[in-house]
Amino acid sequence: MVAADLVRHFENRVAAMDGKAMVVCMSRRICVALYNQIIALRPDWHSDDDAAGAIKVVMTGSAADPQGWQPHIGTKACRDLLAKRAKDPKDTLKLVIVRDMWLTGFDAPSMHTMYIDKPMKGHGLMQAIARVNRVFRDKPAGLVVDYTGIAQNLKNALGQYSGSDQRQAGIDEAEAVAVLLEKYEAVKAMYHGFDYARGLAGTPHHRLVVLAEAIEWILGRQHDAAAKETSEDGKRRESRRYQDAVLALSKAFALASASDEARDIRDEVGFFQTVRAALVKSAEGSGKSSADREFAIQQILDRAVVSTEIVDILAAAGITTPDISILSDEFLAEVQQLEKKNLALEALRKLLNDEIRSRSKTNVVETKHFSERLEAAIARYHTNAISTVEVLQELIDLAKEVRAARRRGEDEGLSQDEIAFYDALAESESAVELMGNIPLR
Repeated sequence: MVAADLVRHFENRVAAMDGKAMVVCMSRRICVALYNQIIALRPDWHSDDDAAGAIKVVMTGSAADPQGWQPHIGTKACRDLLAKRAKDPKDTLKLVIVRDMWLTGFDAPSMHTMYIDKPMKGHGLMQAIARVNRVFRDKPAGLVVDYTGIAQNLKNALGQYSGSDQRQAGIDEAEAVAVLLEKYEAVKAMYHGFDYARGLAGTPHHRLVVLAEAIEWILGRQHDAAAKETSEDGKRRESRRYQDAVLALSKAFALASASDEARDIRDEVGFFQTVRAALVKSAEGSGKSSADREFAIQQILDRAVVSTEIVDILAAAGITTPDISILSDEFLAEVQQLEKKNLALEALRKLLNDEIRSRSKTNVVETKHFSERLEAAIARYHTNAISTVEVLQELIDLAKEVRAARRRGEDEGLSQDEIAFYDALAESESAVELMGNIPLR
């Protein structure tokens, strides 16, 4: 029963927030027995190789221990390897079962859940709980799942701490659910007038169409709201409202993910996160923090239907032309005629940025020139100096110049490296004055 409940709970937990968990058992025998029960439910979690597998028992032992325990009794080098895997957020090891190992001094920030099936008290209990309370990325707090009844012991242990520490050490699930519903209503209100429920069912194509409309709705709503602000800082704050609200909702969902209320709104939260992920993806390279850029939607929705791989800003904008690498006339014409102007702008900005950056290793001068023009155009748009249509036209003109720059070497009879060298020399006005353009070339 414990194994079945643990597997169900942990899968719901990592669907809400990617991370790892530790299970604390009363004895080594129970550690091994629980491991066997869990892999009977999830065979693909098991591996005989210490460098593979999603679940491991971490314990010491000897040759005198039962044969069934031997696969879990490794050398110090094996335990060091498991510790390294457990601390790596990207490693496939997600669940470790221990008796005493790693309950003190072990620090894995991505570990967000501890399942306790062992009586503990006092300082030892507080030390164990500290394994999952490290701040990490979007992790709002550690979660302790109590299978054995440590509540009174926890209360006694907390008596040694200050009042503020006691208040921060735990929250009732009802309180977590209340916060979740509050954050949910805040995001839902941003879609007032837009029926996003159409994107929760139907074919993948239908969902993608609704998703594109939702992104366009949020982008349009943000820019219109920003225009009402008088200060530039106010406009910037307004443009962040949606992403911040969904991030707050995601954190609240992570805390209450095992509740019935969370399960009821799971698909809607997934939809909100998908829109946010697409917006963050389209804004990469525009000065956002690395933590924000790394935020990735956890696949709460049907993983085969709406995912960050499918939600590409170009596809969402309705762009079907495959020839985008050279910013062809056909592609630019298609962008100009799109109804979703905000989405088209984001798509073209991202493409231009990628195209310009791809040339940075071969032509620094040209890259700097084009980057400055791109940033200047977007800056004027964000301060409402020009409209969406006007900035879109500026980016189309810039795209044509970038394309022409790629072909300039062919007209001059020079290689890309020679063009880059020429541009670097021509940057010096005195060199051009002394030598003239033809000798310089």
